[in-house]
Amino acid sequence: MRFARLGPMGHEIPVLLDGEDTYDLRPVTSDVTGDFLAADPVGVVRAARAERRLAPLEGASGLRVGAPIARPSAIVCVGMNYAAHAAESGSAPPEVPIIFLKTPNTVAGPDDDVTIPRGSDKTDWEVELGVVIGRRGAYLDGPEQARDHIAGYVTANDLSERTFQLEVSGGQWSKGKCAPGFSPLGPWLVTADEVDPTELRLRSFVNGEPRQDSSTADLIFPVDHLVWHLSQFLTLEPGDLILTGTPEGVALSGRFPYLRPGDVVEIEIEGLGRQRQTFRAWEARS
Repeated sequence: MRFARLGPMGHEIPVLLDGEDTYDLRPVTSDVTGDFLAADPVGVVRAARAERRLAPLEGASGLRVGAPIARPSAIVCVGMNYAAHAAESGSAPPEVPIIFLKTPNTVAGPDDDVTIPRGSDKTDWEVELGVVIGRRGAYLDGPEQARDHIAGYVTANDLSERTFQLEVSGGQWSKGKCAPGFSPLGPWLVTADEVDPTELRLRSFVNGEPRQDSSTADLIFPVDHLVWHLSQFLTLEPGDLILTGTPEGVALSGRFPYLRPGDVVEIEIEGLGRQRQTFRAWEARS
């Protein structure tokens, strides 16, 4: 199944996307929250459809597309999880997953404009597979248990400001990761029963020119390993988001310029949809 959230920011309506049809999910949930994702959403929605409790959402095509999940309690990110990206960053492939956090207020819709942070000269794009947790997980016994804790998958752009991340970071990356709108998600959440995360094509484009083109088959630490590994150090809650790392082809490589006002970034993951963000200059607000 594909779940989405449509409408103005802060007032999104949860919907089911089925082919060309869009169904209002409010008879079964107020939003695509952790509680909804933990309560067998596929079964709940399937039953509601069988009982004809879901009606088409009028005017859906004219509504803004929001992030497909409500604000998560945690966004846990994996750094340098593709060997070629580690190399273009000047680092050896990691021997254990490198972890950093993003704040929940970085979540944005897939096509929302992004404001380049004040003072930024090095805003960068990063297409990534996002893993959405559907069941509480702590101290899993092995990677083979991971799939039981995954609700679904999303396309994500792990936007980064490299000066903040690497030069004035004090050794922590999150300064360069937490500007508002720096985690565009969607357009959909595709439930785990319909996705094989081991070989999905990821691509990015800047102003129509190709940048990244890789596959999750090249992940150093695959999805199941990451969920298991993270559960040894923190408790994963329903609705939490894991960003699994980006492949080579970002501006940090030195091969491409960093983003400037007016630039358009498009990213896509096979089966999970495509995003498009226009980047805007920061302006002081009165």
